[in-house]
Amino acid sequence: MKNRIIYIGIAATFSLVACQSEKTPIDREALLERNNPHVTAFDTLSSLSVGNGGFAVTVDASGLQTFPKEYSKGVPLGTQSDWGWHSFANPQNLLHSETLKDYDYHGHPAPYAVQFNEAGRQRDAANWYRVNPHRLHLGIVGLELPEGTGFDAFTEVNQTLDLMDGKILSSYKLNGKPVSVETVCHPERDIMSAMIAATEPMAIKLCYAYPTGAHCDDASNWDANDKHSTTLMSGRKNDAILKRVIDETTYYVVLQWEGDAELTEKAKNYFVLNAKQDTLKFSCEYRTDLPSGAGASFPTYAEASSAAATYWNSFWMNGGMVDFSECTDPRAPELERRVVLSQYLMAIQAAGDTPPQETGLTYNSWFGKFHLEMIWWHQSHFPLWGHPELLNRTLGWYHRAEPVARQIAERQGFDGIRWMKMTDPDAMEAPSKVGSFLIWQQPHLIHLAELVYRATKDEAVLKNYYDLIQKTAEFMYSFATYDSINDRYILKGIIAAQETLRASENVNPPMELSSWHYGLSTAQLWRERMGEPRVAEWDTLLAKLSPLAKDAEGKLYLASEDATDSYTNIRFISDHPAVTGALGMYPESRLLDKEIMNNTIDKIFEVWNWDETWGWDYPMIAMCAARVGEPDKAVDALLMKNRTNTCLVSGHNYQDKRLRLYLPGNGGLLTAMAVMCAGWDGCTEDTPGFPKDGKWNVKWEGLLPMP
Repeated sequence: MKNRIIYIGIAATFSLVACQSEKTPIDREALLERNNPHVTAFDTLSSLSVGNGGFAVTVDASGLQTFPKEYSKGVPLGTQSDWGWHSFANPQNLLHSETLKDYDYHGHPAPYAVQFNEAGRQRDAANWYRVNPHRLHLGIVGLELPEGTGFDAFTEVNQTLDLMDGKILSSYKLNGKPVSVETVCHPERDIMSAMIAATEPMAIKLCYAYPTGAHCDDASNWDANDKHSTTLMSGRKNDAILKRVIDETTYYVVLQWEGDAELTEKAKNYFVLNAKQDTLKFSCEYRTDLPSGAGASFPTYAEASSAAATYWNSFWMNGGMVDFSECTDPRAPELERRVVLSQYLMAIQAAGDTPPQETGLTYNSWFGKFHLEMIWWHQSHFPLWGHPELLNRTLGWYHRAEPVARQIAERQGFDGIRWMKMTDPDAMEAPSKVGSFLIWQQPHLIHLAELVYRATKDEAVLKNYYDLIQKTAEFMYSFATYDSINDRYILKGIIAAQETLRASENVNPPMELSSWHYGLSTAQLWRERMGEPRVAEWDTLLAKLSPLAKDAEGKLYLASEDATDSYTNIRFISDHPAVTGALGMYPESRLLDKEIMNNTIDKIFEVWNWDETWGWDYPMIAMCAARVGEPDKAVDALLMKNRTNTCLVSGHNYQDKRLRLYLPGNGGLLTAMAVMCAGWDGCTEDTPGFPKDGKWNVKWEGLLPMP
């Protein structure tokens, strides 16, 4: 069983870095207290979570996971981890190679892993490899209540997430009798721990479901009890071990309690722990290996709670913080709330040893798999906010994925390594009619490793990622096409970040051009840092890479060279306004002009189909607006009143009925905040992303500038 090493000292050096020294220090405890989420009723969109970055548990207003079925269409009551994955059987022996289909976009046929419409083994294989593996819901721990008990049995609900200590405090009356629950997650082990105090003994249930393998749901098929098993392997006075077997997947649940209680099996995959006193303290650990002597080394509730408080106190008191309490703009308190809660959510849901899925560790989207084009939006903020170790923890996965990424590049006839889009811990490339043609995930490793290095100045970071960065850049160079007629390099045969553009038509999308320029420039910089000569061919590409395409009047940037009707065709004003990413995510370069980009922002505000946007689009526009010197537009973008920019009581970014939370929106907000406060390389203005109208007296500490 792996332990997650918690770094509580590294970030400490950042609290005095890049801060506004003329301002009084931020009262961090007060800032957190006024933004603690508060729940006063059972609301399926108001779930709260505890976690450690690679493991998280989400609870309802009872303080536990009492109503999983009722919450399944809201923010589900998930228990998920980095390591908890499952695959259905493959009796046909479907091969990943059967998902491949040739496309000729670069002068030679290249096989891509795609989806198929026609019945047969290729469609079956593509479907199987999209669904498998999928992330598991590890188990429910809730109150055991009489059948038929519903929300109406609970009155005077008062639930608070104490951000400073990382603890959920819940109180209510259950059938008129007072109950209080405290819920925490251990910072180093996959343990949820709770204390229940009531006027009479309570019982908790431990329930387990079979996975659904669905595209987007809580991963719990409660009607398939015959397909999996939960066995009580051992039970002593105060602890027990349950063995979970789901087809070929096995994991263990270790339960430990304090005081007099009895664990019984109520039904298949359903256990009940009955307390015999008014207070029940217990801890539940999920793990891949069979523990030995679990009770002897198992933390008590007090120890788990203390460990959580120690970790979260350190997290909040070190690193970055932004305080809007002196701002007079009426929108400021809401922006502060979003920023603070996003810090918490990203730390508990998106800081493990694999890249996070878009719904984190709460419920499955895209079968629980993660998307490498989204890792930048999930995690680029960590080093900018003084927590580089949280990003560095995840980036190690790229070493494990490198052999598969190298094979993708080889089979398609390119040099280096091509990072896949939708994948899993083993780096299997999920077939996709869209994802397999994306390239904007390619430079992310370079960009993220650079942020870690800038934050730490640690030579070990250079050595750790140097080879991966060089191989990543080798692919980028070999993928670009030389246009001899116009003596330039172009990017083609891709679906852009704005996914309404088609691979067969798309030439030179703006975000990808900027990302290619930044990625190769930074790869060259790393060569110089390591004492290696620059690659002459890469410099040639950098000098001849196409600039962003403009409209006929030269006043606006287009979605791509072929999209000449970029602002009149509904297809091109839907999805991500990715043109702003060319100067939002990436620094200014010779490829673009800030005045034209400013005009483009105005046009986007005017004509965009906002119903078809995503949560990270708003911070992307905000970063671009800040870089062109338009702070009013940056704030307006962050607080635009659209469905996909909604922020729930927990801080989660609501998108729609399918995606009731969307972590790239939260992560993007934090990265945008670093840009708007600390600025970027060469930026000397104080808080360049906020208006200077006297209403935005923003205080910030511990943030670092972007490149």
